[in-house]
Amino acid sequence: MRPEGHPPAPHGRVGVLLINLGTPDAPTAPAVRRYLAEFLSDRRVVEIPPIAWQPILRGIVLNTRPKKSAHAYGLVWTEHGSPLAHYTRSKAEKLQSSLGDGVMVDWAMRYGSPSIADKLTAMMAAGCDRILLAPMYPQYCAATTATANDKAFAVLSGLRWQPALRTLPPYYDDPAYIGALKASIERAVAGLDFAPDLILASFHGMPQRTLALGDPYHCHCQRTARLLGEALGREVRIAFQSRFGRAKWLEPPTDQVLRALPGEGIRKVAVVAPGFSVDCLETLEELAIRGRQSFLQAGGSDFAYIPCLNDGDDGIALLRGLLARELAGWVAPS
Repeated sequence: MRPEGHPPAPHGRVGVLLINLGTPDAPTAPAVRRYLAEFLSDRRVVEIPPIAWQPILRGIVLNTRPKKSAHAYGLVWTEHGSPLAHYTRSKAEKLQSSLGDGVMVDWAMRYGSPSIADKLTAMMAAGCDRILLAPMYPQYCAATTATANDKAFAVLSGLRWQPALRTLPPYYDDPAYIGALKASIERAVAGLDFAPDLILASFHGMPQRTLALGDPYHCHCQRTARLLGEALGREVRIAFQSRFGRAKWLEPPTDQVLRALPGEGIRKVAVVAPGFSVDCLETLEELAIRGRQSFLQAGGSDFAYIPCLNDGDDGIALLRGLLARELAGWVAPS
């Protein structure tokens, strides 16, 4: 029996927090500026000493990039707002309905809102004393997976009563992940009015030095592409997009590959982005819009962008299986 005056101490629930990268609150320059200021100040994202980087960020980047990026966000913004936020929220809602009342499923963004701090605090208040952190990145990278976990750990470091914690491992070569990608791609290709000469898998780029420093991201991407090609029974070529700054980045660059393909006789291409769990600016604007323009202007005849798994049945079934495995011992199998 609780002694008189004892503070409330809800407990006994399990929490699952889906964590994605982040998005501005609106497709406007001020909103993008706030988002970029947080994102590009993360030492995991930009590994330049702050004393050298912050003057560049505050003096140049945040005064030139927000307007251009806001225009790009405006091209992909929907009635639901940011595609990345919409699909991440929808994933959480669909998983909640399938996992039952004993598990609280929620979502957060590493940068912007809803914040990891707010969501973890709400989970604790709801009685979650066991929490699975689930960064939505199939391939591990310090600039994505690690910084999401870092933020959660920092929040918990300030708590008197900490929950037991687990983190979702990368699943870049998990048969269920490869199977979900295969099914999604085959269904999309079957609905096209042309037969692609090539499937191009575009992953988010990272500076080349991250590979030399021991980050497994490049290797994870290569393995995903190889396994996907084997599953599809056809070539899947790999490329890396979203370069920023003057440093050498992982190669080959997606934009250059798309411009070069027609010269190789590849005039019909389908592009997929296996490293993104949901569609976002980098897939819908950079690939589906600018990538298409680059390919067609270089002499290509047909271009298709194949959407991410998003909140479709394949993606939800994949996550349900991954989460069930990581929740073993906390939640009874359904």
